[in-house]
Amino acid sequence: MKFIWLLLPKGDWEYKKKFVTTALESGIDHIVDFSNDIDKIKKLGNIKVISNRENADIFLIGKNGEGNGTLSVPSDAKESKDIATATSFKKKGKVTAAYVEVTSKKHEKLARNIGKVVDYVILVGKDWKVIPLENVIADLQGEKAKIIAAVSDVDEAKVALETLEHGADGILIQPSKLSEIKEFVKVVEDIEAKRYDLKTAKITKIKPVGSGDRVCIDTCSLMNIGEGMLVGSYSHGFFLVHSETLESEYVEARPFRVNAGPVHAYIMMPNHKTKYLSELKSGDEVLIVDSKGNGRKAIVGRVKIEKRPLLLIEAECEGMKIATLLQNAETIRLVNEKGKPVSVSELKEGDKVLVHIEESARHFGMAIKESIIEK
Repeated sequence: MKFIWLLLPKGDWEYKKKFVTTALESGIDHIVDFSNDIDKIKKLGNIKVISNRENADIFLIGKNGEGNGTLSVPSDAKESKDIATATSFKKKGKVTAAYVEVTSKKHEKLARNIGKVVDYVILVGKDWKVIPLENVIADLQGEKAKIIAAVSDVDEAKVALETLEHGADGILIQPSKLSEIKEFVKVVEDIEAKRYDLKTAKITKIKPVGSGDRVCIDTCSLMNIGEGMLVGSYSHGFFLVHSETLESEYVEARPFRVNAGPVHAYIMMPNHKTKYLSELKSGDEVLIVDSKGNGRKAIVGRVKIEKRPLLLIEAECEGMKIATLLQNAETIRLVNEKGKPVSVSELKEGDKVLVHIEESARHFGMAIKESIIEK
């Protein structure tokens, strides 16, 4: 999951407070600051403060707030004073970050070496065209540290987060205006919200199969008509199960809910991994997908598991058989080829619904190139 750290501008507390509250309201909960205001910042919410002060949540090495103090580059980077400092703080159980201004190959080497010690490496490049960010990302692949790229505008942010496909893990921003915070957040949200290719599948079987433990996912977001979650019995095929956004003569609309299926089923997650429905819990992030395949994230507020009558639904897409089970109730819907919700009580063989097909198999929720038979 991509993230943002906010470097507070200089100024009095009332000025800086506006940036902290706007950041927090936008979902940014890591603040970089070098003043004596750490305690004030933390009173505003559940916030982690990054600083070179002892009372910081994350101790920052290589920057002192005066625009200098980046990591030194000795002849042997592994023996540098900065790496020794990082090691000392790690032994004390402190979370650490290193601030590296990349202006030469030596700095790339230093970033790689200190990345073996600290939890985060903040990379600052005056010109990423001269010292390509991808070099540093490639050097640090396999190391423990998360990579944060310092960016000056949204265009740089997009490049940093998408470099070498994986991109930096996060970005460090220092906006001059409050409105810029939400602009950076939108860049991250757009990158995180991948598009999912939806295909049309033909229903080949609908059969009541008795009762089972089914899972309702209640989110902290409201969904629109056409939106739902990707769920299926097989890791290679997912049905777009519609949210309860429509009223019926029996119940009112619950646009925060997806009645997703039984406990064994897979659900597609925001990081393109899968989970079993039984694994979901309050506070998890789940993926919401609309009828055009656009994805966004939502937070799980509650998961309800209850014994309910189930329907087996099988379909065929491009010669591939997929299946899922859903509660046998009028309020449970799939999405047809026109992007409209259709109740399972009205569904019949030959109807067409939207599905997502995966080319890879799954191992512990991760896509892999492997032959797995599911039936």
